[in-house]
Amino acid sequence: MMSRLPTALVVLLLVGPLLAGLAGTLLPAFGYLPALGGQELSLRPFRDLFATPGIFRSIGLSLGTGLAATALSLAMTMLFVASWMGTPAFKLVRRLLSPLLAVPHAAAAFGLAFLIAPSGFLVRLMSPWATGFDRPPDLLILNDPFGMAMTVGLIMKEVPFLFLMTLAVLPQTDSFRKMKVTATLGYGRTAGFLKACLPEVYSRIRLPVLAVLVYSTSVVDMAQILGPTTPAPLAPRIMGWMGDPDPAIRFQASAAALLQLALSGLALLIWFLLERIVNGLGHGASGRRHRHDRPFNLSVLAGMSIVVGGMVAGILLLPIWSVTKSWWFPDSLPAAFTTKLWTGLGAVAGAPLLTTMAIGIPASLIAGVLVLWHLEANTRARGVSSAEKAAFDGFVFLPLLIPQVSFLFGLQVLFARLHLDGTMFAVGLGHLIFVLPYVYLSLKDPWNELDPRFAKIASSLGSSANRIFFKVRLPLLLRPLLVAFAVGLAVSVGQYLPTLMIGAGRVVTITTESLALSSGGNRPLIALYGTLQLLVPLIGFSVAAAIPALLFRNRTAMKVIR
Repeated sequence: MMSRLPTALVVLLLVGPLLAGLAGTLLPAFGYLPALGGQELSLRPFRDLFATPGIFRSIGLSLGTGLAATALSLAMTMLFVASWMGTPAFKLVRRLLSPLLAVPHAAAAFGLAFLIAPSGFLVRLMSPWATGFDRPPDLLILNDPFGMAMTVGLIMKEVPFLFLMTLAVLPQTDSFRKMKVTATLGYGRTAGFLKACLPEVYSRIRLPVLAVLVYSTSVVDMAQILGPTTPAPLAPRIMGWMGDPDPAIRFQASAAALLQLALSGLALLIWFLLERIVNGLGHGASGRRHRHDRPFNLSVLAGMSIVVGGMVAGILLLPIWSVTKSWWFPDSLPAAFTTKLWTGLGAVAGAPLLTTMAIGIPASLIAGVLVLWHLEANTRARGVSSAEKAAFDGFVFLPLLIPQVSFLFGLQVLFARLHLDGTMFAVGLGHLIFVLPYVYLSLKDPWNELDPRFAKIASSLGSSANRIFFKVRLPLLLRPLLVAFAVGLAVSVGQYLPTLMIGAGRVVTITTESLALSSGGNRPLIALYGTLQLLVPLIGFSVAAAIPALLFRNRTAMKVIR
């Protein structure tokens, strides 16, 4: 019975708020919310919604950019793995992409904006000697009407995530051996991977891919920074309506939240249809070996280099802008520097930074404890079927497969009824819903790969189950545990919607403050907050690397072999 308790707690923690939030969104969408004067069910919110100017263009933008970003991110990841797996270039990209996973979406968007804007770094590098520009060109690069800049930003952020998810499943699919077999049969690297490895690899990363699709069709923070504004995609417009003081608009916002849920569901249905089409094409593929694929492989490497280089360049621009006093176009480098913002950090960003840490650290710790409890209970039970494990994985991914904006409004209403809205506790619980899945993803594979013979030896020496857990498993898993905590902290730092909506504007973190500043023109201040979003996860990952290196400095077998 005790073995089921942690699993039940995790499922309740994830599913309970989702159901409550969806219920709290559903009733106002049909006009019923007595607190705002809605006393009877009605379809008026939907009529008002579809009568809103530009609503169908907003729907098209969200659907098109989400599908495009997901498809391109997946294609780039799979093709790069197929073309370069096992090579020095693959190892280099893996080392570069791994830290990029911790970069919050808002920080990545700010970095990209500083890089590709008409007055951005790329134009400065080529001006005036190559472009002839002595002032920023009148080009709509950011906030373009087709959402191209937002799509590029999503690709740069999601490729590292999908790449690392793929790395985790490659050993489970025996892909390295299969690639050797296809090579002996005369297949080129890319063709061999696509024919022999891709079906199983994709089946194992399908849930993360679907999570990327749902997020991309309902993104808010990146859309506010990079996306079009006339009109904006659906999710940012919903946020604007939810903040409107007119109660009638709040009902319309709830209807729009349900529309967002339906839109992401439609995107999933389209994706499932595309899967069937691609699967059918695969069954009808010829037996051509495609041996001479070197030019294609180089083009794939060039594309991945652009993604990695653009991400790294954008991130490096944030700390540079944060210490810039004057940087006039078309100068490639700042004319003067200042540390005024950093020396006055306490007054400028001290409170949001402390709030960010006060929410992120407990959320990550609680998520880690719950995940460890669940994994240890399942290990002791030894009767958990593969179907039960798959069902649990589905429940864990559920918060990532439902658009945040579709249930957070209902959760906000629930917390308001409980007089908990605007409290750190409520915001922390909102963060925990999204932190826990990533902590579970980070810990599940290291736990399953732990050699069971260690526990058997300890048991044969008379150690109890609790002693084996604390004295054997936890020390062996110290590095993955700390990495999982750092991942959880990074996820918490990047949470914008839960903080803004559940916090009712009274809980301010570095992410919510940076988005509030995005509409202004103070680039150094925006860069300061963007840099802080990078530093907090960086500190977490640095600690995760330093502590095991210090504790295991005299234990060769516990060191990471590069």
